[in-house]
Amino acid sequence: MKLSTRGRYGLRAAADLAVHAKEGPVSISSIAGRQNLSERYLEQLIARLKKAGIVKSIRGSSGGYVLTRPAGEISVGEILRALEGSMKVVDCPENGEACTNYDSCVTKYVWRRINDSINRTVDGMTLEEIITGRME
Repeated sequence: MKLSTRGRYGLRAAADLAVHAKEGPVSISSIAGRQNLSERYLEQLIARLKKAGIVKSIRGSSGGYVLTRPAGEISVGEILRALEGSMKVVDCPENGEACTNYDSCVTKYVWRRINDSINRTVDGMTLEEIITGRME
């Protein structure tokens, strides 16, 4: 599995919001400048995070974007799914309805374990852990 720039840059943007949360709403231009990202692309990423309920916009002259919850309550998996969609390496059906080889397929166990492992890993990491470097 390879994350697209959408997932990688969006996670950086969310981390930037977490780092600067105490300063109040953060503008797209300030995130773009610090992260060396295109403002137009960043707007698209923030829109996805907003739609997922991870960030919200604050209007006004000192407006910008803020996280909707503390960074310790937002998982990396939640952010990546908002940006990338499913985290599955292989889209193998959980039952035989969509697969004619399901009953005889031995690789379905491999894909399930890999998918489960990825999901456990990203769901077990919070935004706070990645910005503080307290990941084990």
